[in-house]
Amino acid sequence: MRADACFDTPWPAEDGGPERLAAISTTPLNIQPHERLQVTRRRTQMSTMTILGAPGEVFLLTHSAIRSQLGFATSSRVIRLDANTLQPLAKSPRLPGGRMWPGGMALHRNGDLYVVYGNHAHRLSRDLSLRASLTLAHDLPYNSFVLLGCGLLVCKNISDRVAARLSVIDPETLRPVCADLDCPEPSIARLSARGDTLYVVGVKSIFRYHWDRAAGRLIFDEGWRHNYVAGTQQSYGWDVVLAEDQAWFMDNGHHRYRTSMVGAGVSATPNRLIRVSLSDSADNDAIEVSGLGGGSVTNPPVFDVGRQIVVAMDSANKLLRAWRFDADRRSLTPLWARENFGAASHMLLYPGSGELVTNDYDKGCESVAVLDIVTGATRARAKIGGPLQGVVFPSPGWGRDFYWCSMGFVARVAVIDA
Repeated sequence: MRADACFDTPWPAEDGGPERLAAISTTPLNIQPHERLQVTRRRTQMSTMTILGAPGEVFLLTHSAIRSQLGFATSSRVIRLDANTLQPLAKSPRLPGGRMWPGGMALHRNGDLYVVYGNHAHRLSRDLSLRASLTLAHDLPYNSFVLLGCGLLVCKNISDRVAARLSVIDPETLRPVCADLDCPEPSIARLSARGDTLYVVGVKSIFRYHWDRAAGRLIFDEGWRHNYVAGTQQSYGWDVVLAEDQAWFMDNGHHRYRTSMVGAGVSATPNRLIRVSLSDSADNDAIEVSGLGGGSVTNPPVFDVGRQIVVAMDSANKLLRAWRFDADRRSLTPLWARENFGAASHMLLYPGSGELVTNDYDKGCESVAVLDIVTGATRARAKIGGPLQGVVFPSPGWGRDFYWCSMGFVARVAVIDA
């Protein structure tokens, strides 16, 4: 059974769950020398993520885009796909949204799907019938949500100017359970959670809240906060991974992404991998990923708990790097680096086989690559195609396969004999 409030399935939410470990506990790819990757693609609207439900169920979250360019509100939609062919088996109605930003979807332990997109939250049954909707407070896009251990949903608006506003929602009624709470600063990154503790990466600092069940509200943790921007020219951080007793994320998140992250950095400085102890926020560290100016990312790192390896990227300068973490000494030792490697998307980790799935964008074409997380060597790769570099959410499949979302299409990548 899962320890969080997600449905008991291998991949019920973005990044696999609220701690964003991106770790897959089921069938590894386990690619052998005589095998290769086969890609099946289907065109969609803007694809954000796939998640898994009951055995064989695959759900895809999409949203509209053209209306946003014309200044109109956009909408989202959930599609249940055939696990192999990707043909649509069922579709939700168009779900009211608002201003465009990739939203999020999760399968709650109560068996229902939840979507937050634009400034709306929706509850759907697994046959994709709409059960309830809620209009959120800010007329701004909300970048997804997390499920606390108690089962409540928490979401927030995305902005680098307006203070982040947290909304706590009852999954049964889809109504707020307490007054919205303003954070001490704006926030771009998506939320993360461990149990009933919520982590927020603001534009300057990382901080957290604890859900007080007796009081029925979030309580700001006055003793745990780290200003990762202080004294630097860095820009804001992205999503945080909660691995072991550490929080891991990357900064210099301000960028000019249009078709790819390559050369899209805004800050003149290198981007950094940041570590903050969950026990003591004064125990922290920051290390440059590539050391090159103009470094930038739009997504989180990956931490392999069993091997104590962290992998981070500088997407603007096309570099992927790994370190070994010594928890006792709180030190990072360089392990390997891949230069001229166009990684920018959320990643997948198969801990059992040590396989890391990421993208590699080069000369206007995207490929997916399966790397050995210990050595950085390529075990397999395949062209996905399309002119855009993916920056959203993949998921595992039900066997030796995974799903890849890249804006205008969704792909199934499966291991087959060469």
